[in-house]
Amino acid sequence: MSSEWIIQIASQNWKSFLTGAEMTLYISLIGTVIGSIIGMLIGVVRTIPKGDKGAKKVFLTIINAILNAYVEFFRGTPMIVQAMVIYYGSDLAFGIDMDRTFAAIFIVSINTGAYMAEIVRGGIISIDKGQFEAAQAIGMNHIQTMINVVLPQVIRNILPATGNEFVINIKDTSVLNVIGVTELYFTTKSIAGNNFRYFESFFITCIVYFIMTFTITRILRFVEKKLDGPENYNMTGNQMQVQKPEDALNKA
Repeated sequence: MSSEWIIQIASQNWKSFLTGAEMTLYISLIGTVIGSIIGMLIGVVRTIPKGDKGAKKVFLTIINAILNAYVEFFRGTPMIVQAMVIYYGSDLAFGIDMDRTFAAIFIVSINTGAYMAEIVRGGIISIDKGQFEAAQAIGMNHIQTMINVVLPQVIRNILPATGNEFVINIKDTSVLNVIGVTELYFTTKSIAGNNFRYFESFFITCIVYFIMTFTITRILRFVEKKLDGPENYNMTGNQMQVQKPEDALNKA
């Protein structure tokens, strides 16, 4: 590996690397947001009580079967295969000529939605059942309970897993080069094809991916700490004041 070549390739193609990185972040961010919304909706639907009998039970059973099939299929197949099937299959089966960027966002979104559905479902199940019973006792239905009581806690609890999905999507967008999406991997492959310096070109790309994932991880950890609030705080009114352990020892 020649450091001179790395510097030369980076200086000559930095705009192309930057454009590819921007497309990667754009697809990953939009796909993660939409996928999280899909997962949230599926998680809420799959936790609706079915009841003992009647049309509601039959309807929810059918819906749950469809949602389970969706989750299992997209969790059980590689994204690169999904990209090929959806992008080329939509044209062959339905005559839909999808825009590559739209197809990329669509593929990442539904793939992320399948994973987020299980994450959200696990987050909902982890909430104490007493909170559901208390909400029902004051007259809330399932949707009201979810919106006002459960989901605010679930969102906080699943934030680390959601951030992890975002980081995974940043890396997994590289498979979208098979449908011609000009993300970072596709851009690097084009640059390496022009200069025949594959190792140096992809070494630069490796650094760019690391910078993106490392930065996103640190930002998400900062957000998590902000949501947790301060470790020591003063309560208003005549309530008890929370003190640091060293302060209590000094007063003693």
